[in-house]
Amino acid sequence: MSANEISAPAIAGHMAATVKRLRKERQWSLDRAALETGVSKAMLGQIERGESSPTVSTLWKIASGFRVSFSTLFDSQKPALGELHRNGLESVWGADSAGMQASLLFPYDPLLGFEMFMIELAPGAMSESSAHASGVVEHMVVIDGEMELRIDQRWQTLREGEGIRFFADRPHAMRNAGDARLRFHDVIHYLPGAASGD
Repeated sequence: MSANEISAPAIAGHMAATVKRLRKERQWSLDRAALETGVSKAMLGQIERGESSPTVSTLWKIASGFRVSFSTLFDSQKPALGELHRNGLESVWGADSAGMQASLLFPYDPLLGFEMFMIELAPGAMSESSAHASGVVEHMVVIDGEMELRIDQRWQTLREGEGIRFFADRPHAMRNAGDARLRFHDVIHYLPGAASGD
């Protein structure tokens, strides 16, 4: 792990504190938070107590329900423009047992309206993502391997060096059907009003 990487337990602790803070700020009960996010009250309670390792899909539901950026759940640091990021890795989340790892390269900046991740999928792995909040646009560029991407029930293949941009307010899925690890950049852009500055 590099000096700039944050351990999974530290990320889980940050997630627990952040979800609890967001809920308290809005004066929501766990029942109300479950209604807004589509995540069960039991799961939200486990996350707040640091007893659960939620999947990326679950984290997206939480971020969309609270109307905050995805990276808010990973890290609260917002480095200044021009600041060096060694290895480009600020934090790593590998909660998906199916073989997905998300590395936060740049956390959400409300001035610029985007965040950036490096995503890795093991051979045979698939990650399904629920619809994000309205106004969220994803830009994906394959670095290594070959990605099968499903949007609106339509599969398409992206090869090394190819990219796609799409509105992410609909269910979508990424799959690595190859026998080598798939790596791609995921830039998530929030149009005005799609996420708060939390």
